[in-house]
Amino acid sequence: MSHSTTPPHPPGTTVRDMRIEDCEAVAAVRVRGWQHAYRGLLPQPYLDRMDIAEETGLRRRHFEERGETVNMVAEEPDGTVTGWACVGPHRAEDHGLPGCELYAIYVLPEHIGTGTGRALLAELTARAAAAGHPDMALWVLRENAPARRFYERAGFRPDGAEDTFLAGGTLVNEVRYVRPLTAPNVRPLTPPAAG
Repeated sequence: MSHSTTPPHPPGTTVRDMRIEDCEAVAAVRVRGWQHAYRGLLPQPYLDRMDIAEETGLRRRHFEERGETVNMVAEEPDGTVTGWACVGPHRAEDHGLPGCELYAIYVLPEHIGTGTGRALLAELTARAAAAGHPDMALWVLRENAPARRFYERAGFRPDGAEDTFLAGGTLVNEVRYVRPLTAPNVRPLTPPAAG
């Protein structure tokens, strides 16, 4: 198995906890992220109606009521927020999984492929593992091949669960991916030799 030699963060990028003053920048990341990632997958009028000002209010409300949710941002040396991700308890009561759920991870379109998304995901998975979560789940659009490849490279695998949601009057299909966060207890098949 090969191990990546990619540095944990793109040069100059910092991954840190989100602050309330980041809400507008996070809203821009989310709106632009959706409009880029879901072009051709969600109805275009639905994507075109997304509004950063409206999204800022929503992000602020979610941030203030976050409970156990952890929000992280990626920030350039000049203070520009280029990515955002959040993780927390499973949203569905019947999830059947013991760990946590990655709710969102987006980067500005011009930062896709720079390692920003990988850095955010690495920080959140490390924190979730340190908090004792045995695994992390996420939902991804079934037809979103680039996102599925991103998660698969990070060790996530589909577990067979599927769901749908309405976006602009169109039913959209999602699949669930899961990744273990802690190494399984591996015991030798035979006891070590005495001596």
